[in-house]
Amino acid sequence: MKTNVFLLIFLIVFFICSCGQNSSVKNEKWTIIYNPKENNVGIKKDSCTIFNGVYASYKIGNRLITTKEYARSSSKTYSIDTKFGKGKILEITYIADSLPTLIQAFEIYPDKDYILTEFRLKSDKEISSNYMAPVNIDQAGKVLPDGNNRALFVPFDNDAWVRFKSHPLTFENLRSYEVTAIFNNETRKGLVIGSIEHDCWKTAVDITKGQDVNNVGSIICYGGVADSLTRDTNVHGSVQGKEIKSPLVMLGYSDDWRTGMDEYGKANAIVSPRPEWKGAVPFGWNSWGALQFNLRYNHAMEVSDYFKTNLQNNNFVTADNTVYIGLDSGWNIFSETELKSFVDKCKVNGQKAGIYWTPFTDWGKNPEREVENAQGYKFKDIYVYAQGKPQEFDGAYAIDPTHPAIEQRMKATSELFKRCGFEYVKMDFMGHGAMEGDKWYNTDIKTGMQAYNYGMKLLVKYFGDMFINLSISPIFPAQYAQSRRIACDAWNKIKDTEYTMNAVSYGWWIDNAYQFNDADHVVLRDATEGENRARVTSAIITGLIIIGDDFSLTGPKDSKERAGKYLTNAAVNSAAFGKSYRPVEGTGENSENQFVYTDKDGNTFLALFNYDETEKFVSIPFDRLNLKTSEISRITELWSGKSIETGEIIPIPAKDAKLLKIEQK
Repeated sequence: MKTNVFLLIFLIVFFICSCGQNSSVKNEKWTIIYNPKENNVGIKKDSCTIFNGVYASYKIGNRLITTKEYARSSSKTYSIDTKFGKGKILEITYIADSLPTLIQAFEIYPDKDYILTEFRLKSDKEISSNYMAPVNIDQAGKVLPDGNNRALFVPFDNDAWVRFKSHPLTFENLRSYEVTAIFNNETRKGLVIGSIEHDCWKTAVDITKGQDVNNVGSIICYGGVADSLTRDTNVHGSVQGKEIKSPLVMLGYSDDWRTGMDEYGKANAIVSPRPEWKGAVPFGWNSWGALQFNLRYNHAMEVSDYFKTNLQNNNFVTADNTVYIGLDSGWNIFSETELKSFVDKCKVNGQKAGIYWTPFTDWGKNPEREVENAQGYKFKDIYVYAQGKPQEFDGAYAIDPTHPAIEQRMKATSELFKRCGFEYVKMDFMGHGAMEGDKWYNTDIKTGMQAYNYGMKLLVKYFGDMFINLSISPIFPAQYAQSRRIACDAWNKIKDTEYTMNAVSYGWWIDNAYQFNDADHVVLRDATEGENRARVTSAIITGLIIIGDDFSLTGPKDSKERAGKYLTNAAVNSAAFGKSYRPVEGTGENSENQFVYTDKDGNTFLALFNYDETEKFVSIPFDRLNLKTSEISRITELWSGKSIETGEIIPIPAKDAKLLKIEQK
């Protein structure tokens, strides 16, 4: 009898341990192989090993636990039908005494140049973790050819004039937020690694230096980052429950890293679809560019008339004949009657009126002050505290998005906007709502990103029938707004153009998650004509075209003359497709200076920038644009209307730009 029992136990253990042996899932592109001896996974694309030794890790308290510590495992494969289509999944279950069960999943799809991975922890007891890493690679293999290999730094938000960066692989450590690309600039082949879920976790990709300048060392993609660049002083909050989940991570390999980044943006929109918008890319005006807190009722009325008389009938208008006239911070000195009158003026002038709000900030920083539109609460009741203190950034205290006073404020503010007839709202300083805190009013909320999503859902509840433009904000989540400003504040000088183009250089793909990127207000005053051309071009090739000069009756004459000259060029304005142009290269020291877009008719548009103090001479890089000179019928520089020959050397004056249209035969 004992012999039979021991035999049965042996067979059960053998089955558990062996059922995962050599388990794999594959399709025409991808093969994922589970290695039960090492408790890790190898990933191949087109028979080439892309990632080897991939394992998961998490923290319970301060203890880091990996799949390598689990004694028993099993695996299975099965078909799936998800938002990404029909595919296959490899699911690995890890079991160990005194540890939560870990269930790791890898998804592959026949038409995707990426796979998806995540893991869950399950237990009969409550689990709490503030760090879950679906992707750990101790030593990345050689995937890219030798040459000018790079790794991309993507910031968490666009605050404090933060910059994107394309890094040579000479760094000791690199942390990119939510996503990175590791690519060879010559061949453009590249890896893309990043989170495509943003409901609970702030995610980062940490990379270490490789053995040489052609390769990286370790790669970890994890949920749980909280540092100065996520604007946090507290550690990341802990996700809790009897079952908790990591972020869903995309691992991609593409023949063109730019396509890989585009696909990453689209994957985010598959998981969390962006709000529908059937209108054209917005053209318009915002008061902060010049008037700022000097904004008055008469200014707003006069600007509306100026656009009607001078710009709308002269090519500065959307494809659906709309212009947006927006009041920024400072509108609160208007009476409700004046706000309604302004909106009526805009409607008479064939325009849509916009307005501004900051839902998650307290600029007064007076804890004892009563919260407007939320009787019974003081501001000290609604702050999100860190280590017992209000959190200040950008000169404002952060507010808890889950506090009922916030919904009351949203309801009252949205009702005012709708009574007046506003159709566009710029929401600013949103990142304050994503800060980690000691606790939140809603006790179900445990992380800053959970709190932010809670607040953003309320925002859509009350403002969702308006065009929502996010200004200073995290890149993700992206499903709550039609557009987002791609960088921090930008004004009129070439440095403002260069700063904006830094974000377009390495963040153009963000408009696959949102409907549009926004280049911030274009200001023409107090700049050279070349700087005007460059700044307008930067908006044309980014997305929204919003002007910021003072066009009121007392506004500078020079600004109005320049507007007539630089905002009404029909050929230039026709190159605004609402999509950000791609960078031609990916190795700029600060920003790229060549950007390309191909329209539905096969025409190629090439923007060339000179950020320097001296003239530059460039040739059109036809091979890098995948164009054959024998198939080109015409090249036109749109600012001047001049024709350009295929072999011509093009001079670009200091602090200026050219915009070319290349037509095929």
